[in-house]
Amino acid sequence: MEPLDRLKAAIANRYALERELGAGGMATVYLAHDLKHDRHVALKVLRPELAAVLGAERFVQEIKTTANLQHPHILPLFDSGEADGFLYYVMPFIEGETLRDKLNRETQLGIDEAVKITTEVADALDYAHRQNVIHRDIKPENILLHDGRPVVADFGIALAVSAAAGGRMTETGLSLGTPHYMSPEQATAEKDLTNRSDIYSLSAVLYEMLTGNPPHTGSSAQQIIMKIVTEEAQPVTRVRKSVPPNVAATVANALAKLPADRFHSAAEFAEALSNPAFTAPAAQVAAAPPRRLGSLWNPLSIATTALAAVMLPVALWALLGPAPPAPITRFTVALDDEEALYFSGQGNPSRITISPDGSELVYAGVDGEQGRRLWHRPFNQLHAQPLSGTDDAWAPAFSPDGERVAFIKRGTRGDARQLKVASLAGGPPVTVADSGVGSSASWGPDDYLYFVDDSGRALRRVPASGGPVEDVTALDAVQNVRYIWPHVLPGGRGIIVTAVPTTQSRQATAAGMRLDSPEYQIHVIDLESGRSRASVTGAQGIFAASGHLVYVTQEGSLLAAPFDERKLELTGRPAALLEGVDVRINGATDVAVSANGTLVYTTVSFNAPEEIAWLTRAGQTEKVDPSWVRDWEFEGLALSPDGTRVAVVIEREGRADVWIKHLDRGPLSRLTFEGAYNTYPTWTPDGRSVSFGSSRNGEWNTWIKRADGSGPEELLLDLDRDIRGVHWSKDRRWLVVSVEGPPGSDDIFALRPGVDSVPVPIVAEAFDEFEPALSPDGNWLAYVSDESGRNEVYVRPFPNAGDGKWQISTDGAAEPVWSADGRELYFRSLDGKAIHVADMMNGPSAAVRRILVRAPAQNDYERNPRNRLYDVAPDGRFLVIQRLGTPDLSGDLVIVQNWFEELREKVGN
Repeated sequence: MEPLDRLKAAIANRYALERELGAGGMATVYLAHDLKHDRHVALKVLRPELAAVLGAERFVQEIKTTANLQHPHILPLFDSGEADGFLYYVMPFIEGETLRDKLNRETQLGIDEAVKITTEVADALDYAHRQNVIHRDIKPENILLHDGRPVVADFGIALAVSAAAGGRMTETGLSLGTPHYMSPEQATAEKDLTNRSDIYSLSAVLYEMLTGNPPHTGSSAQQIIMKIVTEEAQPVTRVRKSVPPNVAATVANALAKLPADRFHSAAEFAEALSNPAFTAPAAQVAAAPPRRLGSLWNPLSIATTALAAVMLPVALWALLGPAPPAPITRFTVALDDEEALYFSGQGNPSRITISPDGSELVYAGVDGEQGRRLWHRPFNQLHAQPLSGTDDAWAPAFSPDGERVAFIKRGTRGDARQLKVASLAGGPPVTVADSGVGSSASWGPDDYLYFVDDSGRALRRVPASGGPVEDVTALDAVQNVRYIWPHVLPGGRGIIVTAVPTTQSRQATAAGMRLDSPEYQIHVIDLESGRSRASVTGAQGIFAASGHLVYVTQEGSLLAAPFDERKLELTGRPAALLEGVDVRINGATDVAVSANGTLVYTTVSFNAPEEIAWLTRAGQTEKVDPSWVRDWEFEGLALSPDGTRVAVVIEREGRADVWIKHLDRGPLSRLTFEGAYNTYPTWTPDGRSVSFGSSRNGEWNTWIKRADGSGPEELLLDLDRDIRGVHWSKDRRWLVVSVEGPPGSDDIFALRPGVDSVPVPIVAEAFDEFEPALSPDGNWLAYVSDESGRNEVYVRPFPNAGDGKWQISTDGAAEPVWSADGRELYFRSLDGKAIHVADMMNGPSAAVRRILVRAPAQNDYERNPRNRLYDVAPDGRFLVIQRLGTPDLSGDLVIVQNWFEELREKVGN
């Protein structure tokens, strides 16, 4: 007989099972009908391996201690027992949802709501603690929400299981408590837990309600537990600045590592949450007791003298023996607003480099409202100084002598780049390579600068003092892979590079999205043969003089492995060192290590929540739906032709999908389910379907699906080049296609569905042309081109684009959109702060341009020069993506001195 049939038969005289409600680590939950009392109940059956260890008699005896708990926020225990080897307990069936369900749907809760839930749960805990019952497994799954009122389930079950099992819990392969919410003492398997363990767990739940994540996260239970024991939780205000100070202080106090440093009771915890005056108590240092003078020859003095004689050789060894290792120090560097790290919102390359002796930092920082330049910050000074001639600089790299800095500067057109060298002593930078330069360069021990060319396939070098560019080797690249982020080994025999799939990397950059870590590989290339000698999965790697390959994964974990620089081989397994490193598009990171062991890196950038809002022509902003605020990233949007729906791209949990939102306060439904990244939504003219770009099958093609979700996703267009997006003419006769290629070859094509077998070029010149937008009458094509050296909006006739061309914008622009009647053409400034309008009633040759609306100073509207992030409604309002509050874009700049000591201890030599 099957186990479920056995169970049904065993309890048939009391309960009738109806269906399974869910399964957890300890039990499976069923909806059952209580035959005696004619009511629905939740019947929980312990896992068979757990029941075998516990024994029926002991479990039933222990669970009785929790049966008498009576509190409005505690789910009561109706019944418990054993039937045919099954151990079960019965609780009321609550209509509603768990807190976990609510968090899965909303991610973050309102502050008042989160505090109210926590306070009521704390009241239940305080009652139980006074009855000498500790829950031991407080988590969102065990907090039920019934008519908005929290009810704590499974109260005392973990205690009953633990007590019944005695010291044999390891036989079950289970641990009591959920890793994310375990207290440090619970994580280290202490037997005698106090009420303060529950207080810690409840505070962890509150932390997640406020920030969207538990205090400590990781890829495994072991990793989470290690963080709980060794790392302090990040302050909630770092993630959510609107959290009141007393709430933040209460959370910090309740998450203290030592139980003695937490609140004495759950009642005190709840009181602090509602007390605006509460602050975290300052650490107190006990003063040493005064020293008493006494006779030199008292017994204590004699013992002290004897001890001194014994310790004399030890003291001599301390003086004459090897010096102890230098202490490891960690600190963050605060940069003034005028000297802050530059953040573009795109996949900017590495922004920092550290001198070989670890005493100086050079970084890409702000220069005015939108500009960028290099800044030089010696650590013995309080402020940084700008380096002249380094405007628009990226990817700085120190020379081995610490006196010069190389950097990448955007050239005269589009993506063309120049490699320059600046002296820290002053003077203008020198251009050493003015074409074919990739995203970064590395300074070799031979005083050459090494870089991967802009194709990503060839490694080149040039003397740092200037001279001819030389080909070093053709990288042994597989098909559809390019190389970035070179780092020359100190001995000059090899170079570390990152391999990135070409079919997705540049498209992801355009869409403002990240890629999954398995698609990135870090290779150590032998400069003689051009072949890979070692590889690991990661986003960007460097060599540490301690003899380690140090690298960052796409998820932001910093790892290291012992590495033989002479043999170009890994000599040991990688070990994880820390998490939370900032990783951007194409795997770019800010990680640098000096020759003497100083580590510098930036932490993950935290963005404020985003919302979709209406922006009027008068500059007034109105929320589309006040309840529609998430920690999601909105990566694109398109209004339906009638303006009643919006197709919006939502990036969440490592994937991007197209969703349909009914305006203004209607439902939100997911449209795409296949593929990891679905973006560039466009409505068909009749509003019945949405076409979109998708990266499935290893390439970017265009798919289409009915907007109501019915029917399958169908392939619309498949070309031999990646498709960035498509746009329909109003009569649906034409489909305009934006395709991508190497720098300078992004083009615009068009085809007539059902007539043309292949698209024909419309605008395909020696520049990048993208973001096409057809006028409603189908006579004009607006698009963006970088032919002037920066992005500007142009208009041509359609489909005969060769009959004319007019530049509409003059100060840099992107994201052209036509009004519903075609009389106006809108576009945004490159900083996204202003929407311009061009009057097109008399044609593009007579267009009159003006700023239509400026964003309010306090608002930050999302922008992406390669992906339209706003739209215009038939009534003339604009739909925009705006951030709520001021985002902490750059994270922290962290310095770790004497880091090699920690590296050798955790990884080995």
